[in-house]
Amino acid sequence: MLHELGLGGMLFSPLVALIPLAFGLMLTTRLALHRMNWRRFIWKPAWFDVGVFVCYLALVVHLFGNQG
Repeated sequence: MLHELGLGGMLFSPLVALIPLAFGLMLTTRLALHRMNWRRFIWKPAWFDVGVFVCYLALVVHLFGNQG
């Protein structure tokens, strides 16, 4: 179960920590596809990036959300 993160008396959503991790994974995938010249095969690159980000976010939440 995900719980709030307390910092200086303020409560933050756990997604504050998980979204940058998923975004970093998405950027790494984007860079790898660009270097292999595979991005030219993607029909709508912006939608592809959003889809990859959502998939990585779901994976990160699944992996780190069941602890505790």
